[in-house]
This record gives sequence, structure tokens and C-alpha cells, in this order.
Amino acid sequence: MTAKAAFLKCSRKIGLGLAAAAFLVPMVAQAGPKLEKDELKLGFIKLTDMAPLAIAKEKGFFEDEGLFVTLEPQANWKVLLDRVISGELDGAHMLAGQPLGATIGFGTKADVVTAFSMDLNGNGITVSNDVWAAMKPHLPKDKDGKVAHPIKADALKKVIDKLKSEGKSFNMGMVFPVSTHNYELRYWLASGGIHPGFYSPENITGQIGADALLSVTPPPQMPATLEAGTISGYSVGEPWNQQAVAKGIGVPVITDYEIWKNNPEKVFGVTKDWAAKNANTHVALVKALIRAGKWLDENNNANRAEAVKILAKPEYVGADPQVIANSMTGTFEYEKGDKRPVPDFNVFFRYYATFPYYSDAVWYLTQMRRWGQITEGKPDAWYADIAKKVYLPDVYNQAAKALVAEGKAKADEFPAATDGYRPATADFIDGVAYDGKKPNAYLESLAIGLKGGQTVTGNKVAGK
Repeated sequence: MTAKAAFLKCSRKIGLGLAAAAFLVPMVAQAGPKLEKDELKLGFIKLTDMAPLAIAKEKGFFEDEGLFVTLEPQANWKVLLDRVISGELDGAHMLAGQPLGATIGFGTKADVVTAFSMDLNGNGITVSNDVWAAMKPHLPKDKDGKVAHPIKADALKKVIDKLKSEGKSFNMGMVFPVSTHNYELRYWLASGGIHPGFYSPENITGQIGADALLSVTPPPQMPATLEAGTISGYSVGEPWNQQAVAKGIGVPVITDYEIWKNNPEKVFGVTKDWAAKNANTHVALVKALIRAGKWLDENNNANRAEAVKILAKPEYVGADPQVIANSMTGTFEYEKGDKRPVPDFNVFFRYYATFPYYSDAVWYLTQMRRWGQITEGKPDAWYADIAKKVYLPDVYNQAAKALVAEGKAKADEFPAATDGYRPATADFIDGVAYDGKKPNAYLESLAIGLKGGQTVTGNKVAGK
């Protein structure tokens, strides 16, 4: 541990002056494997699912591992990824698709890896008040006369079809081409018969043949862009769906928990080169993040109120605490005043949320292939190989075993014997089953999207 880190640890915990802290440096030397680097700068985007980073810092979990960490918000996902690749950041809160997209060369080409899944769920899809008013007459009601959930995209298709008949386009925002938000929005739209468009090597807008035109908008700008009328809806993480409710400008129609129950969301990413040069530091980072996830979920989310206060600080998410609390404390507000329990909207540790499953990686790759970001058909083995190149469960397991040995976690809180694949599941809005070991069979089962040897040429799909 550097003198700087030692001083900060001492001064924070016991309020000592510089001289006293310097005197105590030998007493706080790092135990265990020697860290290759102990002063780190980590990036994040202002979303509630960056919480494990904020909690690991605020609760001293980084310091317990001998790490002095600076957390720095980034302007958007591209800037964040570029700065990790350049070495300006040691690592970052990332979209799960970013390490995969970089590794296969979609957009930026670089070897980026992850050993830690930051959370499950946490996103929603919001539409403008006008679109909601047009959808509502087509939605079924429950026994209490309220709109029945989950809301399917069939009702939105009627709105879009009417606009198309009038020669008008329908525009929606998502945060990045390889974001969960993009794939979840596309999945939901396609499940209702709405084509979200293809990508091709010549046309990377993702709007080829689209019924709904999707484009990139940074998360904090979503509500303002909706209010301006530039888009008629968006897919984003919190607190930006709940912000639309608070501002009275839109209605969240569905959460990603309802699109795919307990779907993987963000990851903590570093470059492959950084991981190789800083193996011990990497394990220490993952240890601290695991403890943060555990703290966030323990005792039936008993710590969430404190977490909301921390996240509301301007240096982290910087949003109204009540808006953050809407989702972080186990509820979600849809139409104004229609607040419903969604206890698993944000999951940070339950259901082995932090484990980097290969099957999670494979699902993202299938969606990249489905919409043309992967331009040609690939054998099942290719999907498995890429997943194993990017996801590092061995690093995670080292961290988990160390925490168990130190009495900071229990063995049964982590997956026992696993080959890295979750069991097949049909917990999707359309009931289609997904098996991570059979990606091509999964693609074949989806009504809209590329499959087999199909490619996008010009504005048409070619091949079988």
C-alpha cells in the first residue's frame, strides 16, 4: 500500500493528522498477495446500477483490500470504453455487450474482459404521454380495472401502424448499439411484431427495414429528449424511467425483469492486458465488489435506504433521492400514481447475480447476430469460444474463495459446481426458451431476426 493510500485510510477511519497517519503506515500494510497496483481510477455512468462501485468505496471495501480508488463519471459509454482501452481508466462499470462487442470488433476493436457481473435487471422502457394515450385503449385490464401487466408490444404496433399509414416515422432512444437496453428494446418490439431494424457493414444505424427507428441517446439526456419530442420513447436504466414519471412527461410501460426475468445487466470491465499485468489487483477489486453487492442485497434489501442516500450524492448518480428510491427499494411506478411492487427490479447479489456466466455472454452474442452486428452465421462452438475469451469465472472464483476463507462470505452464496452455463429458461415476455449451449437453435426459434446463413445486403436479407 502506498503512503498516500495508507494516510487516506487512517485519516478517514480515525481522523488522524498527516504526521500520525504517516507514523501508522507500517501498521496497515497489505496482507495476502502483493498488489501490482494499488491506486486506481475507475469509470462509471450516472445510473443506479453503478451502486457496487459507490458502496465499495463508501463502506471501505476497497480500502480493506489495500486499494485507493477514485471513481470518475464519464460522459457516455463510448468515451468510457475508449478511456479503459487507452489506459486512462483502470476499469469501469460497463454495458455487458461492450467487452463482447470490442472483442469481436463491432465498433472499437480491443481485447476487453470481465470477471464480475454487476447486477440483474434494472432497466425499463418508457413512452411519451401521447403514445401511452394511444396505446391504452388496446391494453387489457385486470380484475381491479387497472392496466394488466406485463404490457406487450402488440398495443404499440397498432400505434406505429397508424403512424406509418400517415407517412410518419416512430423514433425511440437507447443508450448504445451493444447495450442491454438496445437488445431488450428490440426483443420487446419484435415479440409484438414490430421490426426494430438490421445493421449491416455498410449501414451501422441499425434501422434497415425498421418499423421503429432506434438511435443512441446518453442516459441522463433521455427525459429531456423525450420532452423535446425528438423521440417518442426510450429504453434506459434507472433513475431515468422514474424521472419521466416525476416530470410528468412519459409512462414506463415495462421493466426488463418482465422482458427477461433476472437478466444480466452491467459488468465490470478491464482490458485483457491490464488483467494479465495486475492479476492480484484484479482479484482484490472483485473481492471488494462482491462484498458491495452482498451488502446491497442482504437482509431483504435492508440497506437500500442508505444506498439511495449515497447514490443521490452529486459525485455518483446525483438525482433526487425519491426518484432513485422508486426502483431501488423494491417498487416501480408506471403510470403516475400506479406504483407496483417489483422486489427484484434491482438485484446485486441474489441468484448468483455477480457470477460471470458464459451463457449470459452467449445471449448477447445471439442478439448481435440476430440484428446483423455479427454479419455472418457462426457455429455454436464460436459462441462458446468468445464467451470463454471474455468472461473470467476463474478470477471470480479466486475472489470468492478468499472471502469465504476470511469469513466475509459463505460458500453457499456462490455457485457450487458449474460449467458456466445457467439452466435453459423460458422466462421471456414471449415464452421462447433460451439454452446458452444451443445458440443457433435459439436464433431459429425467433420469428424476427437473422438466422442460419442469412446476411443483410443493401436493404434486404439474403440467404437461408
